[in-house]
Amino acid sequence: MLSNPGAPTLDQLKVFLAVVEAGSFAGAARKLHRATSVVSYSIANLESQLGVQLFDRHTTRKPQLTDAGRLVLSEARLVHNGVNSLRAKVKGLLQGLEAEVRLAVDVMLPSSRVVDALKAFREQFPTVSLNLRVEALGGVTQQVLDGEASIGVSGPLNPVLDTVERISVGSVALIPVAAPSHPLAMVGRNVPGAGREHTQLVLCDRSPLTRNQEFAVISAHTWRLADLGSKHMLLKEGIGWGNMPEPMVREDLASGRLVRLDMPDAASVTYPFDAIFLTENPPGPAAAWLIDRLAQQVVAGDDGAT
Repeated sequence: MLSNPGAPTLDQLKVFLAVVEAGSFAGAARKLHRATSVVSYSIANLESQLGVQLFDRHTTRKPQLTDAGRLVLSEARLVHNGVNSLRAKVKGLLQGLEAEVRLAVDVMLPSSRVVDALKAFREQFPTVSLNLRVEALGGVTQQVLDGEASIGVSGPLNPVLDTVERISVGSVALIPVAAPSHPLAMVGRNVPGAGREHTQLVLCDRSPLTRNQEFAVISAHTWRLADLGSKHMLLKEGIGWGNMPEPMVREDLASGRLVRLDMPDAASVTYPFDAIFLTENPPGPAAAWLIDRLAQQVVAGDDGAT
């Protein structure tokens, strides 16, 4: 038995994975368009190189993985996938960076996250233009579907579209707030259902994807607004109550311009974000980097990223 195994070649690992997936040497040979004897010889060389037996060829008609084979299998897949990933990234570099990245983001995405991503993008890709659009609800996905945006950061969308790939990039807490003079704020602890009797300010959009859909709406009396800034302003003026991204109203809560409502049936809502792009139009190197930056914000615990 070897005490210091040799280094297998990528082709040997490819043949090994093919045998596992096909369930036989002959099946792997057909898949790889090689002679069965060549596949058998490659596996024998791999076993000799590593100093372990990968397949039990004697107790069953079809080759079965040994304990050592199962261990090698997991590592072989990691290496194979890593090489494929490396080749895909290099291919993107060889094809060149995008001239422009068209990004659409959900208005609920905290501004600190947007600023962090865009500043870092500018430093990383100074020659790539960035076109930014801010949309509400289904507007982001509609921009991607229409080809107006190459990638987007979208909120929840139902139903899920088969033509759109989604990568989770965190979430934000939406909390119910109102001006201190609002009846729901003056009461303190509200009874269940109290919010139904007061005007709720609700964000909406004109996208057909979310038209007529309700998001955290509990009041029978609503004012529908297409602009989050307008909603924010009206809330501070005491026009109604509504849910807002916690980072956006944090200073208002600290200063007393707004009050977090104590409502047992509307305590808070988790609003998830997904980076999205069309399956047929995957992101280039710069756009992929931007998506990764947004995902890393969650790992780093940047403001508003949960």
